[in-house]
Amino acid sequence: MTTASGTRRVPERRADVWAALAVLHPYCAVCDVTYVVDGPTKQGTTFLCAPGEGATPGAGAPKGTIVEWTPARVVETRLELTPETWTTRIELADVGKGGADGTDVTITVTHEPVGGSRLVRFVQRSGITRLVQRTVDSELAKLPEHLAQAGAQARTQLSDDA
Repeated sequence: MTTASGTRRVPERRADVWAALAVLHPYCAVCDVTYVVDGPTKQGTTFLCAPGEGATPGAGAPKGTIVEWTPARVVETRLELTPETWTTRIELADVGKGGADGTDVTITVTHEPVGGSRLVRFVQRSGITRLVQRTVDSELAKLPEHLAQAGAQARTQLSDDA
């Protein structure tokens, strides 16, 4: 098992960051992934992923499960692929009094191979370690785009409701 973690501070309040990162929308333009969610978003909810907008997950599509859900604080998902399992944990913490100085976002990614020999895992270990760290860095770098997308979705919802 390989794990990497990183933190980034954003000026937005925790509730806005939660809406941008934890709520599974049918499509995420930042990640270019369609999600098919089974039921309301909460602990135990399962989902399938497919690349592209409006894509239909086929046989063998990545299957995810929300393994921890503490609204506005922590969401942890497990994504099962054929040769591996990826777990992503997002933790949010207020910065300053009542979050006046923004939110710290900590992302922890764990990669666990499924099957395969110990020798193969040993040989791949350094490459997997770099991949997991690059994944964390990439996810932290996408935070501003996710926040902008969530803001646009909220503005669209407000104008639709008016």
